[in-house]
Amino acid sequence: MTETTSASEVLRSTRDGSVALLEINRPKAKNSLNAELLAALATELAVLRSDGGVHAVVVTGAEGVFCAGADITAFEKIRAQPLLGDRTALGDGFWSDLGTFPKPVIAAVETFALGGGCELALACDIVIAGQSAKFGVPEVKIGAIPGAGGTQRLIRAVGKSKAMAMLLTGDFLSAEQACGAGIVAEVVADGEALTHALAMARRIAKNSPLAVALAKDAALRSFETSLAQGLEHEKRNFHVAVHSADSREGQAAFLEKRAPTFTGK
Repeated sequence: MTETTSASEVLRSTRDGSVALLEINRPKAKNSLNAELLAALATELAVLRSDGGVHAVVVTGAEGVFCAGADITAFEKIRAQPLLGDRTALGDGFWSDLGTFPKPVIAAVETFALGGGCELALACDIVIAGQSAKFGVPEVKIGAIPGAGGTQRLIRAVGKSKAMAMLLTGDFLSAEQACGAGIVAEVVADGEALTHALAMARRIAKNSPLAVALAKDAALRSFETSLAQGLEHEKRNFHVAVHSADSREGQAAFLEKRAPTFTGK
């Protein structure tokens, strides 16, 4: 794995073939999110979006902690602005970029995914968690609410009743509970989340980049449209995929019993 350190030391960016690894590097603050980190994440996502050699991304935290939340000292900066004024402290650019990122993003969660950390996991496409990891949105306990999509993504992930219970009590879920609720795709032994996330990312990266992007796009459209509109969008993406060079290559490779060579076209 080749390391390419980003402009900010709070984020480490490495490459393993066609998989990119973003490691939050604020261990003394339990990898909490602050303006500098969110800006670094946004910058790196922009680089990865345009890098044709990257087919999947894994997000994790340094020293065995995913992310224990947002840096609440940023609240003072927010209070100094007019209501709904400057939103840079909340990292608005990053959250919107992550929400529209065309490549698969996998969160490898150990120990904590709380507050903003839980919102980060929810904004990723797939979550792999160590068995001792905890998930929660405890903002109400300090007189706040989630501000980076937590109320919206959580209810879509787990349904109204469970989401309301988490949002209004601030209680945590274990990794197993989060898996049963739909937040987590797979629970693994502590310390193994990153290994499993990278392995899954490599499996994804072997597939047609175009087909993966079209599948993700169609799936995410379900959050924005009616079923009928979503089905129509899926049909459109299906035809784009079938007419692609990757589809022809995949079909030929299957019939010839060989591994396909995809170009993303």
